[in-house]
Amino acid sequence: MDSASSLQYLAKLLSNAQEGDDDDDDEHVPHCSVSSMTPGSIGPVKRETAGTSQVKSETRKTIWNTEEVPEGSEYDDTWDPREQPEYQILFKQCVGTEDVFFGMSRKDHSTACCEDMVIKIKLPETKYSDITLDIQDKVLDLRTPQKKLLLHLPYPVDSKNGKACFLSEEETLEVTLRLSREFDFINFF
Repeated sequence: MDSASSLQYLAKLLSNAQEGDDDDDDEHVPHCSVSSMTPGSIGPVKRETAGTSQVKSETRKTIWNTEEVPEGSEYDDTWDPREQPEYQILFKQCVGTEDVFFGMSRKDHSTACCEDMVIKIKLPETKYSDITLDIQDKVLDLRTPQKKLLLHLPYPVDSKNGKACFLSEEETLEVTLRLSREFDFINFF
């Protein structure tokens, strides 16, 4: 038995198993050479339905739904000539002696057990009054006259309860944000 006939036999078996016990039905089995046999040839023929390509609402004049646009894309500006500052994303845990010495809690060193995210942004030759900072649930947008940073955050944060501190001697802005992940109640009970 060669490979082409074995594939045709397999296609016949699969199509019969899905359509019932109709052994004489050979319309789904391709009778062609091996070169035109593809993985799509195996199994029943998929029939196109006329109603599947309808648009949800033909009267809408919008190009896309608001759910399709990722959060923070309104800040994207590819033509802005300002450079991006250096930054670091660090994670912070609240641990006690029972965690450090005895290992009594379920905390480990992974980011899943961290409560806060600290973002350190280097802003040389910048005054505190020149900084504009906007924080959404998944986006940090920082703008100064010389620098621009649009940062999509790795985890959702509580945008209402964060704090920022500008360290003028280090020329660094430290932004501390509380993480608000979906399953944090499991890690922090």
